[in-house]
Amino acid sequence: MQGQLILGWVVLGLLVGLAARFVLPGRTPGGAVVTMLVGIAGALLGGFLAGAAGVRIDNVWERYGLAALGAVVLIALYRIMVARRTR
Repeated sequence: MQGQLILGWVVLGLLVGLAARFVLPGRTPGGAVVTMLVGIAGALLGGFLAGAAGVRIDNVWERYGLAALGAVVLIALYRIMVARRTR
């Protein structure tokens, strides 16, 4: 069951990573592949932090929202870090 949950967060992160490109318009260093990988990491991180905090996620829309939030935050942080490095 735990493996299915992690796989679900990965797939959700992949989709949300793609969607985050529309939420955060502009050029992302690394292109679509990096954005999707950061989206996966954001979704997994969001799921892990919610579980560690004892937040119970019963609704699929809550999972989408949490994954989207984690992906957008990590993509924004990634852009900031890469922009600083290229200066």
